[in-house]
Amino acid sequence: MTPAALLEALVATPSVSGQEGRLADQVATWVEGWGARVQRQGHNLWFSVGGGPRRLLVNSHLDTVPPCAGWTLEPHAPAWREGKLYGLGSNDAKGCVAAMLLAARGLLENPRALEGRGELVFAFTAEEETGGAGLGTVLPALGPLDAAVVGEPTGLKPCTAQRGMLLLRCVAHGRSAHVAHAHAAGAENAIHLAAQDISTLAELRFPSHALLGEARAQVTQIQGGLARNQVPDRCEFFVDLRTTPGMDHSAVATHLSKVLHSEVTVHSARYLPKSTSSSEPIVRAAVAASGGVAPVGSSTASDWAFLGNVPAVKVGPGDTLRSHKPDEYLALVELEAGVSFYQQLILGYFQEVARG
Repeated sequence: MTPAALLEALVATPSVSGQEGRLADQVATWVEGWGARVQRQGHNLWFSVGGGPRRLLVNSHLDTVPPCAGWTLEPHAPAWREGKLYGLGSNDAKGCVAAMLLAARGLLENPRALEGRGELVFAFTAEEETGGAGLGTVLPALGPLDAAVVGEPTGLKPCTAQRGMLLLRCVAHGRSAHVAHAHAAGAENAIHLAAQDISTLAELRFPSHALLGEARAQVTQIQGGLARNQVPDRCEFFVDLRTTPGMDHSAVATHLSKVLHSEVTVHSARYLPKSTSSSEPIVRAAVAASGGVAPVGSSTASDWAFLGNVPAVKVGPGDTLRSHKPDEYLALVELEAGVSFYQQLILGYFQEVARG
């Protein structure tokens, strides 16, 4: 199967988060036909190639977001236009999946390429877009890992730093009264209190990161008030803070609870910011495979967030700015470059490890 045909087949099989079963079945059939033993948990599948003292995870996700408004083409009917394949998931991240599968097929056909240097664990997982039953749930079954490659569209630029996501629920408490008697009755407007805190959040600055820049809090939802003629005694708002490496989620939440008048509780903190040192073998191999492109940072979250302290690089064909948009596409030349890149990265990693 050619790279173009493989990508087309992936895009032609709908796999919105939570509905990846058909695509996982198809991928498993291909891989087993190439001679690997596939393991499965839910809509997640993985298999190993080679053997040796080091274990490298090569991972990307099978799922997509639902199709949004504005598509001029059928999202699940892949269409080639001037060397580009249009279709939902072509860029995020079925191009990465296709390139990784082709790299795996090449190694299965030529097992001597690894020469006992190490074991590759290829994992194609579910629900990355929703943070559900995906990579984070199958990691224990994968066994110990020495390094990881996370496939996301980065233009084949090695990403060595990724923002985390801290979601906070804030509640301002006031005292209710009839609007006409607000001052005389000693009322305290919770919406006004929340507005003061929101202004404070807008002015807050956190230390800047070399690859990601600074983090700024964004208020994304707000709700308060029961009636138009009643001073509100409660106002709730949510804060989304895309954190950078070095920012401890618990410490940030504690600091904000002291700075704000509102009650602050953590709504979600599991997407931790990540970074990998440029001295790690996986980073050196990725930079070499890219032709010397300097590492970059990424503002978007990915399954890297669940890998703990495993040194990782997020990298793949495509452009992150095309993701989650109408008429998403991946160019064939990008896909072919991605196959070559992953092949070089995989072999380069074990060479870097051998050098010490």
